[in-house]
Amino acid sequence: MILVTGATGNVGRHLVTRLSAAGVPVRALTRDPEAAVLPEAIAGDLADPDSLETALKGAESVFLVWPFLTTEQAPGVLEAIGRHARHVVYLSSLGVDDDAERQADLINQFHANMERLIETSGLEWTFLRAGTFAANALGWAEQVRAGDVVRYPFAGAKAIIHEADIAAAAARALTEDGHVGAKHILTGPEALTTAERVQVIGEAIGRTLRFEKTPAEAARARMLADGWPPALVDALLSASDDQPAVVTSTVEEITGAPARTFRNWAVEHADAFR
Repeated sequence: MILVTGATGNVGRHLVTRLSAAGVPVRALTRDPEAAVLPEAIAGDLADPDSLETALKGAESVFLVWPFLTTEQAPGVLEAIGRHARHVVYLSSLGVDDDAERQADLINQFHANMERLIETSGLEWTFLRAGTFAANALGWAEQVRAGDVVRYPFAGAKAIIHEADIAAAAARALTEDGHVGAKHILTGPEALTTAERVQVIGEAIGRTLRFEKTPAEAARARMLADGWPPALVDALLSASDDQPAVVTSTVEEITGAPARTFRNWAVEHADAFR
């Protein structure tokens, strides 16, 4: 039995569907099982470790997505997992630097903090250090529907990863031997600048789009106006835009299939931008 946290999210939904289709016993953790259109949805909240006991009964492995920007509740959650399961596959960040005393930004710092807690928990573990999710581009959808310019504060190249590829790697790590203690670096197959990603979306919907870099303060004001939590906005905008892009073949090495391109993702999600 595998318990999938973040089961209604971009990666978790793919993972639950994949495991279920393969006949692997799986439970989908969600705060609202009745609203989740998923097999074996079960109630639980990572903010309340005591609420996880029923979901964890009989589970041998847990796919852990941490939805908070602090590790405050993490020790209690890991203790609850340890009473039942033996293996945690944690969805971390490509930007975590094992040699750094402090990480480069707030998001990588909390991922590094989570990794340290998991490493000392007594559980077997696997870290999936994923690059930027393709689904982050959905944050541009409103701008694209309203016009032909995407304004965004970061212009640098990134090897964007399709969430289905993260799920495919997670499924292997959860069901196959050889992944305990591994720190897998997961990326898409090519590095694209923001301008190139905007162009790909335009081609997917049959329009000419262009990118315009916007100051961080303007981006912050827009995100806050759109209802983003201030702590999350500050964490996202703390990231550096001048790091060289990392491209790995790890997805194909783990799954046996080439990583999907950003173009694949854009075609699949074109309706969101129309």
